[in-house]
Amino acid sequence: MSPARADYAAHQDAARTDPVAPAIPFQKVLVANRGEIAVRVCRTLRQMGIPSVTVYSEADRGAPHVRAGDESVAIGPAPAAQSYLDPSAILDAARRTGAGAIHPGYGFLSENAAFAATCRDAGVVFIGPSPESMARLGDKTAARRTAASLGIPLVPGAEEVASADRVVAEAERVGFPVMLKASGGGGGRGMRVVSSASEMKSAFEAARREAKSAFGGDRLLLEKYVHPARHVEVQILADGRRAQALGERECSLQRRHQKLIEESPSAAVASKTRAAMEDAAVRLAEAAEYAGVMTAEFLMGEDGSFHFLEVNTRLQVEHPVTEMRSGLDLVSAQILIAGGRSLAEALGRAGQGSAKGASRSPAPPEPRGHAIEARLCAEDAYHGFLPQTGTILMLAWHEEDGVRIDSGIAQGQTLSPDYDSLLAKVVAHGKDREEARTKLVRALRGTALLGVVTNQSFLIDLLEDASFRRAETFTHTVESREWLPPATVPEPALAALAAYVSEPRSAGGAEEDTDRYSPWQRLGAWGRS
Repeated sequence: MSPARADYAAHQDAARTDPVAPAIPFQKVLVANRGEIAVRVCRTLRQMGIPSVTVYSEADRGAPHVRAGDESVAIGPAPAAQSYLDPSAILDAARRTGAGAIHPGYGFLSENAAFAATCRDAGVVFIGPSPESMARLGDKTAARRTAASLGIPLVPGAEEVASADRVVAEAERVGFPVMLKASGGGGGRGMRVVSSASEMKSAFEAARREAKSAFGGDRLLLEKYVHPARHVEVQILADGRRAQALGERECSLQRRHQKLIEESPSAAVASKTRAAMEDAAVRLAEAAEYAGVMTAEFLMGEDGSFHFLEVNTRLQVEHPVTEMRSGLDLVSAQILIAGGRSLAEALGRAGQGSAKGASRSPAPPEPRGHAIEARLCAEDAYHGFLPQTGTILMLAWHEEDGVRIDSGIAQGQTLSPDYDSLLAKVVAHGKDREEARTKLVRALRGTALLGVVTNQSFLIDLLEDASFRRAETFTHTVESREWLPPATVPEPALAALAAYVSEPRSAGGAEEDTDRYSPWQRLGAWGRS
């Protein structure tokens, strides 16, 4: 039996013999992350009746995710390398609190096979794939080899480029422009588009530095830069034996190779192409004896042909899009499978949002309608997407049926420059694409966030743009044109500003951090440029 299968079999045997297991897979789970994903995981744990532990750095001491868990543990200074990326600090927190499992969220240690192996050695369940499965699919170089062995079409490239001379030679072989990518991570980090040999040395070194900083390793691979292309991914749920595709998401609207808008289904994917993509994703998962959730990503050309890109061996940021269409709770499914449940059990129970009252049916729920997600980030989209910090002076979310907010922020919170700029995800579901789009626009227009510059108005621009309305968006769409800031401030922002200004405040309050005579200082995303 392979190590990946042995992991699953051991958990399944425990689930069969433990009288408590049918209801609660774990007695306590530590969430090794921060922000909106930590809050979101804790929400499911609470619904399942499983006590949770959150961790925090010194910079996050007062953050909302700290209060989301039943317990919280400080794990180190603000730099991620000394806190959220420190395996010993995470495992020590699990030991101190008696947590028998760790949910890594996304980013940080979520795709670190060595950390998953360390958890196993320590007798702590890693809620994710086995180290062996992760090494085979989470590492981009290994994933390309696995895909090639299965006959899945690949973007032309080279799996190992250890020197500047080698990378230039490989780029000339496949033809410029090319993409440099970190082998061991994702999220747009460690990636560079290179158009000529003269640009290669500086791009190669920059990508290596960024990959080392973000993922702890500087190995790179090279791929032909496909242009124009759509970014389409398939959500997979698997139990180590069988895998099930849960539909696709299109994520073509990106900046700096990081997604901004995600939707399902893709208006550009024909049913025959969808079936072929799903088949390729299932074969990848089953070949690696994968257990948990994963996403297989593809680039699709204008003619509908597609090429394998990579696998994300973790929960994706955009997983709510699939949840909104399917009714599944993918975090619950992760936890159930990590606790030894079968794919059929996970599909049945996760569809009910609880570990109780399972259905034995292996069939996934039929997806319904259309869902679109927008990533709300603390960045100035009209000036190079520069990250922003500051104190959130006022925060009010739009409420409407079919709108979901996954947030990791709160009014009065000061944002740290040490972490990713993602603040929240605003997701809308409708009977069709246009209903979902208009609902999401209303949700964004109706949200008031004062004190911090965000990309809120830019997201509205994207959703209202003719290219998005026509579903004619590609990976280069965002960066192929100039986007101008709004000429007026929306009424919800003005109303929130008026309410904020009229509130009495004691001396020394947050307003002293701004120019009290300039209302535009307080408008955050809607500030004049």
